[in-house]
Amino acid sequence: MELTWYGRTCVRMRGRDAVVVADPYPSIVGPTGRGITGEIVTFSHPDDAPLGKAKGKLSRDGTTAMPTSLENAFVLDGPGEYEVRDVLITGVRTYRDVACVPVGGVLSAPRAGELIAQLDPRIVVPMPLCDDEADCADALARFFHELGGAAPSAVARLSVLPSNLPSETTTVLLEARGRT
Repeated sequence: MELTWYGRTCVRMRGRDAVVVADPYPSIVGPTGRGITGEIVTFSHPDDAPLGKAKGKLSRDGTTAMPTSLENAFVLDGPGEYEVRDVLITGVRTYRDVACVPVGGVLSAPRAGELIAQLDPRIVVPMPLCDDEADCADALARFFHELGGAAPSAVARLSVLPSNLPSETTTVLLEARGRT
């Protein structure tokens, strides 16, 4: 699986059988549907829902207009077990093997540390949610301090296979690929 961060909480996870897009936000997707595509889409935060003026079909909730770049995607909008394009998905209100954690927003560094300790993921990907680079640098520094380590070098992509999962929690800093 290959993970690419597009800014904010938007992460694209590309596997052998499908692409999952978590939280595509308006400036990435756009009201006309230009932008990121995938077979499965999730929205975990109301601010990341598609624009009200999106020109796509309505999602299963009947009120969210999906942008055309994602209108054929399966929208994971609740807990349960799903199979989409030979990909088995379990919708839960938590995260496990790879935890993508917003940093610098309402989730403080100590609270993020508590959450990570509870989930015990193999890989943690911090996603800075800041208005400017100085705020992001400060939020990331507090986050890494809370986790007890130095900031790793940023990488463009993260490829995850069951065979290369670390035995202990490892933090990976991804470069933003989209506009924020």
